[in-house]
Amino acid sequence: MESVICGDGPMGRAAAEELREVGWAVRILGRPEGGLHRPAAFVGASVMVDFSTGTAVRDNVHAALKAGLRCLVIGTTGWSGSAADVERDLIDAGAAAVVAPNFSPGALILARLVREAATSLAAVGGYDPWVVEWHRASKRDRPSGTALGLADQVVAGGLRTGFATSFEGPRGGDAFEVHGVRAGSSPGMHLVGFDAPGEVLELRLSARDRRCYAVGVRMAVEWLGCDGRSPGFHEFASVIEDSNHQRRIP
Repeated sequence: MESVICGDGPMGRAAAEELREVGWAVRILGRPEGGLHRPAAFVGASVMVDFSTGTAVRDNVHAALKAGLRCLVIGTTGWSGSAADVERDLIDAGAAAVVAPNFSPGALILARLVREAATSLAAVGGYDPWVVEWHRASKRDRPSGTALGLADQVVAGGLRTGFATSFEGPRGGDAFEVHGVRAGSSPGMHLVGFDAPGEVLELRLSARDRRCYAVGVRMAVEWLGCDGRSPGFHEFASVIEDSNHQRRIP
């Protein structure tokens, strides 16, 4: 079995190392000459893993589909504007993709905890939320896709009606602030806080290294290899839930 990884940055290399450890052959594609990968770059592979850039995702998916790939894992962020077109391309080709801004199992659990906390604190009243994330200096998108997803969970819990990034200017109305820090070589830290006059509640997830993300990518690749995956997008939560179910089987 062979995978093609689009993106030769830290995350792409970590995913490649994890897949090789479990016996996969791996090709890593860096930035292509002319800006576009050709379908020939994907011929012979079973799955594409994308950790490139937001502007490259749709072209990478298109080239992989033309080469016959029907299993994809997309961890790149910053391409939400083309998501509907990408999913339509997948469905038309009969292909399935696991899509997530963060493949850390811990990040998935954190999102659920944030929603539960927001729901409970909305009922109590008086709590002001915020989200802060810190990544390596070279990470391009800011705030991270994970931070924006955590902010969505605060809103879904009913604690606020919306949020604004710190780069959009002063927040207004019922919005709370989401802030991104770019410094050093941090593989990822996400902090969600809820402040009240007499106390502050904080939920934090800090990655020690990129192995936590790479393990999730490997799980997604293996999950896609099973029969019965419907065409289109699939959430990483489906991978985790199926894996937990398998562990409960004697």
